[in-house]
Amino acid sequence: MKRRVFVAINLPENIKKRLLEFGKKWEHLPVRWTKKDSLHLTLVFIGYVSNEEMLEICRITRDVALKFEPFNIGFKHILCGPINKPPRMIWLKGKANAILVEIKKELEEALTGSGKIGAFRIENRPFSPHITLARIKMGQWHNLPEQPEIDQEFKFSVPVSSLDVMESDLRGDGAEYTILESCPLGGE
Repeated sequence: MKRRVFVAINLPENIKKRLLEFGKKWEHLPVRWTKKDSLHLTLVFIGYVSNEEMLEICRITRDVALKFEPFNIGFKHILCGPINKPPRMIWLKGKANAILVEIKKELEEALTGSGKIGAFRIENRPFSPHITLARIKMGQWHNLPEQPEIDQEFKFSVPVSSLDVMESDLRGDGAEYTILESCPLGGE
């Protein structure tokens, strides 16, 4: 059985609660809001892997995590995304700081360099750290008399002390996420 796996940064409970409050302001929109326990930042999407590949992904993530000290990620705006394209989601846009970009790069290089993870391919698009708050129901969204302008300042900093290897189980009412392994950053 193959698992759908990715590496993510999870959010503290207090920030998840603040993000849910934002959703109440826009609950009338034709979107599917992300469940509180599913709010995360995907760092590297890997794809469908075997149990053996998943164990290698956990090992690689542990090794990479140990090379970095804990750090913070800054977030600034809630808006429709992706930017400069027809919107597909409402997201919280983050800032790609140097540490975050370096961790992503090291993970990608280690995953491709292992030769043991067949499903993984490095994404060609620029890294845009974000947290998906809602997925737009496209047909209903385009039928709105006027599409809403969502651009709200939402500044805060998320402390990052681990990288999480996660599994997503796609369901009709949204994905269910499970942490397979939490890999502490060095210095913890």
